[in-house]
Amino acid sequence: MHTYPLQSRVTFARIFFCYPIQKNHYFYSIANTLLLYALLQAGVNEGLQRAIKHGLEPVTYLPPLLEPYLDKTYGVFVYQEDIMSAAVALGGFTGPEADTLGYAIRKKKSAVLRAQKEKFVAQAAERGVEPRVIDAVFKAVEPFERYGFNKAHATCYGLIAYQTAYMKANHTVDYMAAVLTAFRANEEKVAAAVAECRRMSIEVRPPDVHTSHLEFTVEGDAIRFGLLAVKNVGQGAIESIIAAREEGGSFRSLTDFCTRIDLRLANRKVLEALIKVGALNAFGHPAQLLLALDDAIGAAQATQRDRISGQTSLFDIGAADAASFEQPLPAATEAPVRERLRWEKELLGLYLSEHPMGEVAEQVGRFVNAYSGDLKDESMDGQRVVVGGIVTGIRTVITKRQEAMAIVTIEDLQGSVEVVVFPRLYETTRPTWQDGAILLIAGRVDHKGEEVSLLADLVADWDEAVTRGPDAFARDVAAGDRGARNGGGPRRGPVAVGPGAPPAPAPPPVFVSPQRPDPGGPPPDAMPRVQPGEPVPTYLEAPGSVALADADVDDEPSVPDEARARIIADATADSPVAAAPQPVLHLRFEAAA
Repeated sequence: MHTYPLQSRVTFARIFFCYPIQKNHYFYSIANTLLLYALLQAGVNEGLQRAIKHGLEPVTYLPPLLEPYLDKTYGVFVYQEDIMSAAVALGGFTGPEADTLGYAIRKKKSAVLRAQKEKFVAQAAERGVEPRVIDAVFKAVEPFERYGFNKAHATCYGLIAYQTAYMKANHTVDYMAAVLTAFRANEEKVAAAVAECRRMSIEVRPPDVHTSHLEFTVEGDAIRFGLLAVKNVGQGAIESIIAAREEGGSFRSLTDFCTRIDLRLANRKVLEALIKVGALNAFGHPAQLLLALDDAIGAAQATQRDRISGQTSLFDIGAADAASFEQPLPAATEAPVRERLRWEKELLGLYLSEHPMGEVAEQVGRFVNAYSGDLKDESMDGQRVVVGGIVTGIRTVITKRQEAMAIVTIEDLQGSVEVVVFPRLYETTRPTWQDGAILLIAGRVDHKGEEVSLLADLVADWDEAVTRGPDAFARDVAAGDRGARNGGGPRRGPVAVGPGAPPAPAPPPVFVSPQRPDPGGPPPDAMPRVQPGEPVPTYLEAPGSVALADADVDDEPSVPDEARARIIADATADSPVAAAPQPVLHLRFEAAA
């Protein structure tokens, strides 16, 4: 059996309810398989890492009292039952009370969960549990307010995932053909499945009127593209082609093909689509066939009319004789590779015969940890990833500060994604962003409703990255990780405002803002004299935070200017604020617009 090794050595692509990831996960038992699937779905990254490193690092528990309940999950809350057990062990909950907590988790009842938290905190404190332990336990429980498996649910999903992994491991070609058929209406999923086939060295052959069927089919160790996945080609036209093929054998020429199928179902638009995707390449290259199409359709229509009226045509006197009367295809220069690839992308939803990135497909996996198709998953929002692709579009934007930034579209083997290049990065890397260039880009995934983009913070030319090697590139990516600043931590050191002169020895008292009730001091018109003072930080750092060095200060806006302007407007709204004792008041006057 190859299922466990498959799950351990490859990504979860095309396995039931498992999103593609770039880590090696170790599946050596059913219980461990279910655990890892539950962790993947719940997004419990800490638990996922502990499960991966099982046997390499010691397992710790918040309080040792929870070890009997969390020993199977490496000390991490994974299932709803884990939370219920902790409530009983630490908070003294009864069975029904713990079930109420489980109900709140199952039904995502935030209000009920908060009430249960208050009850747990109070009862755990009465039982002598330390406050830090209580806080740590509920911090670990917080993700369950959004999503949390129970063991029965995880078992069902894990079992189906195991079954699909078994099929992929032991009947790979048949399984991937079935996956492609199931996804044929979704271009992005078809592209991702084809990319997975290429990764496993399974050939996906282009559509062909002599061998293709409605759906994707297996041809030995390869998969033949189904005609129903070609845009503008309907089921009726395909059934007419298959019926003619089964009745009269292979088609001899373009004219013979047009004569034998039902042109009422397969009109010119259908035939053009089949030619452009290479389904009629047995008769000639696409440029020749497109030029000869009108004559072939005309001859076929005339022959079909003669048959209806009972007259004999050249095509009824025998294949050999009829072939001698056919006109040869016109001479024509073969369509450029870029044009043929554009046709494939337009009509199949992907590059099939080859890809602009095909020459680097085998190497790119050593440099990237995600593909464009992965970024649409909601769990990727805010995650820093590295993708590679070819630039297919560049749009320059001028910000309100009169700085140039760019919106770049890149495409890989799975699809395309929009990359936002902020002014600072664009200023230093502008020559790198060229149409047709193959680039490696690091940045954070940004979800805005149905739209997904990548906020770039690093870019590298593919050839330069290959020359330096994946390890050197990985160091560059790690050095450019600005997660602490883009996340909830302090973004930069304090920035001073004001003239910076020393304060007067004894500044006069500062009164409460006149917008608030007067505390009994002098009237508002007796305002204090304005004194210059020490620079005042624009914000206070969180306790225990470490100020960043000047070299690490990043003035790049984390959001577009319009959203940033709204945030600043909200933050600077004129709201009543009580003054602290003995500060220095700084005023700045600007002319009205």
